[in-house]
Amino acid sequence: MSFINHIKPYLFLIILCSLTSCNKTDWHENFKEKNKSPFGTYIVYNEADNLFDTDVHYLEENIYDYLFEHVKEDNFGNYICIKSEATKLDPDGEDYLLDYVKRGNSVFLSLNYFDNHLKDTLKFTTKNLNEYASTPEDLKVLKGKLYLEDEAFKTDTFQFDRNIRKHYFDTYNTNTTIVLGTLEVDGKKQPNFIKVYYGEGAIYLHTNPVVFTNFNMINGRETYAEHLFSYIPFGDILWDPQIKSSQYSPPKADNQASIFKFFLQHETLSWFLAVSSIGLLLFMLFNARRKQRAIPIIKPLQNSTIEFAQTISNLYLKEKDHKNLVDKKIAYFLEKVRENYLINTTNLNSQFIQNLALKSNNELQSTKYLINTIIDLNKKHECSENELITLNKMIENFFNK
Repeated sequence: MSFINHIKPYLFLIILCSLTSCNKTDWHENFKEKNKSPFGTYIVYNEADNLFDTDVHYLEENIYDYLFEHVKEDNFGNYICIKSEATKLDPDGEDYLLDYVKRGNSVFLSLNYFDNHLKDTLKFTTKNLNEYASTPEDLKVLKGKLYLEDEAFKTDTFQFDRNIRKHYFDTYNTNTTIVLGTLEVDGKKQPNFIKVYYGEGAIYLHTNPVVFTNFNMINGRETYAEHLFSYIPFGDILWDPQIKSSQYSPPKADNQASIFKFFLQHETLSWFLAVSSIGLLLFMLFNARRKQRAIPIIKPLQNSTIEFAQTISNLYLKEKDHKNLVDKKIAYFLEKVRENYLINTTNLNSQFIQNLALKSNNELQSTKYLINTIIDLNKKHECSENELITLNKMIENFFNK
């Protein structure tokens, strides 16, 4: 029975969930085998037995630990991992797994991100034009056309209408690698599905794991995933849900702490480490003498009287209290007269005006006009803005004489 017939019972479940809980649908990519959201892998996980028509073992431990503890023969069959990235497959686990591939087994990895250790080992690089697209809104608009190079599928175009990243293999070893499938990028086909021969076995690498999610297992899109799996040789299947780290590989903190071990494994890096250490030691020795601390610069106190006066005057102007400002300007004027000319300002009479004009070297008529203006403004209960401005100009002209 074909894979398409097997997934029909799940169609009603998916459609029902979409209609009844559209506001609660989780559109994030999670690739979890027990998750029924659009981008979980519940359908392909539960139909793997029927799809491969062979025994499928779901790993409840790390692949490194499983091979080390349970596989005593060279042949275990095929290893499959469909995730955004294989976070539980560390370099030690990859090397151990690839040792089994050399003996005639197969590995199928469909990932959004391949780690550098695997790239270096298998001699390939990738390019992801949508590397920074991560939210459902960003991924929703990413449509794509996928193709398979086999003669049986070469005339078929597999159209996907969301979450198809422009992620493909940029370089690879043409002596050990063949292209099995492509992705259309800017009108050009780029390899997104390759087979890398490794010893007596092979590694199948695919860059768009979203094609295996629940969302793409309906409406005819499931045929592409079925064709991809058809490339895997017949044999038992190890399905890795990536739920546990290896108990045999050192923790990541230890790997980071062993950076010096990596340096010591290469002669040139060892010399670099030695020279750098000696240079640092000499620098510390020559700079060990006591140095005088820098003398801090103490800034002189600033006269903030002008700033304060400006602040107060702006406050009165904002409140339109012109009378208050007029009174303060008059008080300021009389204070300056007492201070500069030593004249009593108690009585602003004609004698006062004559003395002030004489000592300030101002004309008698202009001095008389200023004093009479001050007397008139003192008698008022309200003053206009124009009167305030006129008084200010008269006082400035008086002192600038």
